[in-house]
Amino acid sequence: MMPEPATAQDKRVAIEAKSIVKQFGEGPSALRALDNVSLAIRENEFFTLLGPSGCGKTTLLRLIAGFEYPSEGAILLDGQDIAGLPPFKRPINTVFQSYALFPHLTVWENVAFGLQMRGRPKGEIAARVAEMLKLVHMEELARRRTDQISGGQAQRVALARALAPAPKVLLLDEPLSALDYKLRKEMQIELKRLQHETGITFVFVTHDQEEALTMSDRIAVMSKGKVRQIGSPWDIYDKPAERFVADFIGETNFLTAAVTGISNGVANVRLKSGTDILATVAEGFQPKGEATIVVRPEHARAVPQGGQLAGTVENIVYFGTDTHIHVRLGEDDLFTVRQQNSRAQSCGFAIGDRVGIEIAADAAQVLRD
Repeated sequence: MMPEPATAQDKRVAIEAKSIVKQFGEGPSALRALDNVSLAIRENEFFTLLGPSGCGKTTLLRLIAGFEYPSEGAILLDGQDIAGLPPFKRPINTVFQSYALFPHLTVWENVAFGLQMRGRPKGEIAARVAEMLKLVHMEELARRRTDQISGGQAQRVALARALAPAPKVLLLDEPLSALDYKLRKEMQIELKRLQHETGITFVFVTHDQEEALTMSDRIAVMSKGKVRQIGSPWDIYDKPAERFVADFIGETNFLTAAVTGISNGVANVRLKSGTDILATVAEGFQPKGEATIVVRPEHARAVPQGGQLAGTVENIVYFGTDTHIHVRLGEDDLFTVRQQNSRAQSCGFAIGDRVGIEIAADAAQVLRD
């Protein structure tokens, strides 16, 4: 896993997972859902666990919540081991994908429920519920039953109920997945606003790369029970530590090239076209011989002639804001160029055209496999 900068150690840690192993079952059929996972989530940050289905992200969330217990390792809250504490004794709340609201109760009663179970005074409950409903913009629907509101409104109520007891940490298990695209985009902004205004540590689970990049302060990319990289959205997207991360986050072009030299973290690589370009190399990585190079589609440009690569336009896909031009470089390699659209003209190419591809300076990176 790629290390974080030293400044990451300077912030106060809210939740820490130390060498966590979680195994389900015994013997040859046992499933190791988490394999020696270690990470530190800082106080007051929006931290996202991102990865494909079955990567272990929800299992890790359930361990933090107390719904599962680690086979090995420790879960620390403010430096104290909480692995043996049941969920109701942890200052942690969870918002589930299904929201788990009580349909026979009103919005107000749902938000008040957890506070009532904790034996809070009536005056305190009323004030806190009013504060939470204002925070999520649901004051006008306070007396409506939750089976009479929309999916987006139900999501807001679930958030208000989870935030009402002022937990140290709020866990969110894919809470936006049931919403339509437009509402999901709106709620991404709302969630980030809520986290900023409350100052509570949010730990968010998703398989949606765009969602993670939009909301997170930092992201842990997971695969097959391991953490592959932790970093800011910019780090994860523009400086992927390995091929899996580059491939999972956004669209990516992979090229095979020969490393002919390396100095001060920059490699000289020779593409199949015979052109030499410079490519950055992750700290501590010393590639030799044949290597994989990554170039994001927006960091390249299709030109009528010239460039470091050449090929034939195989497909053109219009996305409104931009156009993707798919260029066949040879028998196997397909390279995508993302071009910003203009009202004044089309992309300027047609299927079958011969084009060159210009790769922007510092856009290429040598990857670990």
